[in-house]
Amino acid sequence: MGLSEEIKRRRTFAIISHPDAGKTTLTEKLLLFGGAIHVAGAVKSNKIKKGATSDFMEIERQRGISVATSVMGFEYKGIKVNILDTPGHEDFAEDTYRTLTAVDSVIIVVDGAKGVEAQTRKLVKVCRMRNTPVMVFINKLDRPCKDPFELLDEIESELGIRVRPLAFPISSGDTFKGVYNIHQQHLSLFTSEDRQTASRTIDIKLDDPSLDEHIAPFTEQLKEDLEFVDGVYDAFDRDAYLRGELAPVFFGSAVNNFGVNDLLDCFINTAPHPRESTTEQRTIDPFETKMSGFVFKIHANMDPNHRDRIAFLKICSGVFERNKAYLHVRSGKNIKFSTPNAFMAEKKSIVDFAYPGDIIGLHDTGNFKIGDTFSEGEKLRYIGIPSFSPELFRYIENADPQKFKQLSKGVDQLMDEGVAQLFTSRLNGRKIIGTVGVLQFEVIQYRLEHEYNAMCRFESISIHKACWIESDNKEQLDDFIKRKYTNMAIDKHGRDVFLADTSYGLAIAQDKFPDIKFHFTSEF
Repeated sequence: MGLSEEIKRRRTFAIISHPDAGKTTLTEKLLLFGGAIHVAGAVKSNKIKKGATSDFMEIERQRGISVATSVMGFEYKGIKVNILDTPGHEDFAEDTYRTLTAVDSVIIVVDGAKGVEAQTRKLVKVCRMRNTPVMVFINKLDRPCKDPFELLDEIESELGIRVRPLAFPISSGDTFKGVYNIHQQHLSLFTSEDRQTASRTIDIKLDDPSLDEHIAPFTEQLKEDLEFVDGVYDAFDRDAYLRGELAPVFFGSAVNNFGVNDLLDCFINTAPHPRESTTEQRTIDPFETKMSGFVFKIHANMDPNHRDRIAFLKICSGVFERNKAYLHVRSGKNIKFSTPNAFMAEKKSIVDFAYPGDIIGLHDTGNFKIGDTFSEGEKLRYIGIPSFSPELFRYIENADPQKFKQLSKGVDQLMDEGVAQLFTSRLNGRKIIGTVGVLQFEVIQYRLEHEYNAMCRFESISIHKACWIESDNKEQLDDFIKRKYTNMAIDKHGRDVFLADTSYGLAIAQDKFPDIKFHFTSEF
């Protein structure tokens, strides 16, 4: 199979949602239908000892939430599917934002009882900025839910995107009968009283007299609903979907396998193959023969026994080959990789070739950063990978003097993952951790203890905002650093950072030093 065919058969997407909408459960069921796993795990059930495949970190299993993006790949009907299961919790949104730069489309999971929630709005805003094609899966129909049309209206008004239902539910909660696939005109029904087994599919038209046998007393209601769908919503237009203007909507219950197969079948036929990427220098076409790609995530200790560090590389063009030297653009060095990995969450397998759309893991000894570009010699820099100014700050202190080295190494590696940012005060040399959410401090403390055998404690510090500063006016820059010395710090990469203690203090500084640029992201 040639490069063009390999690219066209790839689908790389992220699953996003508000916490607890069923995103990780949907991921499990997609893997199950794809034959990648044989038993779907439960994220929260204590009765089922198998955890979710994508929630492989110990803290994820304990809390029942995802705190890091997982990468999983499988083959389905001749299509290579790459799923990125993202954290739903807002404290880990930065990991999700970065993940959205590495995918070609997105599936949004909405809780049918709660509708569109805050975190979903934020994530979809990022998709809208990038014109990423989105599909919607309205989940948990096995529980009492809002009216389907109310949910569709909410998605259109709250997320600012037109919708087209391609499936429609027959009731919800205790009277939930199943899902009618409008697209392919078949019915998915429950097959057992415990309602925990996969659905039975029947090819049936709406005017078939036997329809009543399967879904009574909801037959007439379904016919009216579908007539209303055709009258109110535009016909499905794949081009509009690919432009990010129209979202196909499916209904179902991931925990009961309802609607999941319909979603997956439509996805592989409709979702885009890898598309063009943007660098500072030019636009990259995936069908170019020369390999290029960028690191969008770094994860330490995927295997705690080996203390390994993995850089996740998204292939954007050409073919990545094992043991071939590639230019690490930032350092200018040519590097060979003898053991590049493909993923099934934390399970890894060595790959000889990878194509645009694929995500591979590169073993890293501390040389790589998020945003690094690899190429076959061309000096490219992929753009649009966000790194935000932290909103919460705390001093980090060593709680066990005998474990200084372990703490130092642990903090260093976790900061490289992008879970938080590290600043060193110019005044007293104390280390300051900055995060976008309070839960990240708990995760850092937990992982330092359980992965690095290091103990830490946090102390509060009053900081309003971290601003990276630069200026062509060296005299003014030196004067600013001298005057604001008590508020100055150095970040992990040696750049000057102004830690403003109040919004007023920041505004005054910006006014008094007009030649200094104040950046609120570290990408400049």
